[in-house]
Amino acid sequence: MFPEEEEPDNDTSLHDGRIRSFKHERGNWATYVYFPYPPDEDFMELLEELLEVAGARGVLLTQQREFHLSVSQTVVLKHHWIQPFTESLKGSLTSCKRFVCSAGSLRVYSNAERTRTFLGMEVSAGHAQLAEIMKMVDKTMIEFRLDTFYKDPSFHVSLAWCVGDFTAQLKECLKELQGLVDHHEEGAFLLTLDCQELRCRAGNKTFSFPLQS
Repeated sequence: MFPEEEEPDNDTSLHDGRIRSFKHERGNWATYVYFPYPPDEDFMELLEELLEVAGARGVLLTQQREFHLSVSQTVVLKHHWIQPFTESLKGSLTSCKRFVCSAGSLRVYSNAERTRTFLGMEVSAGHAQLAEIMKMVDKTMIEFRLDTFYKDPSFHVSLAWCVGDFTAQLKECLKELQGLVDHHEEGAFLLTLDCQELRCRAGNKTFSFPLQS
């Protein structure tokens, strides 16, 4: 059901210069749980403006290849754990209902190692529902003795990133960037995410879990 496939090695040129948080080993699969965000034209236009202004202020950001809202940390699964892990997730989510969340405030994030800096849009509505989903995901993480999500999570959609710790520089121009969001074309831009389907990515495998209507 799950053929053995190799993930890319540690060559940073294969990951846009990003540095792995953990060493890649054969049979270890980087895994995380998330809601996908399909961008629309309005969002992409705003993002282009944000990157342009940040670049003019000395922070050269690269937009995310795809956009999502994480409800788990990135953990390492052994190959033979993938099937029972996803089955456990499916069982935990059986009573979870679909909902909508929204985000409109920009925030600066960095990874624990301070090797990457992110510009994200933080959730303002739907936090309680996301917290419930997170609890269900955490149950599976605990079952497999993996790290649970953060204690006081800032649910967000990452928009762009850069290598290195540019937290201070990005925060310096955050007010200007937020102005672009608040006065985008005819009014404030609000990122709306229809949380119909939770996904789990393990290496190059993606598993979908539709929520109840």
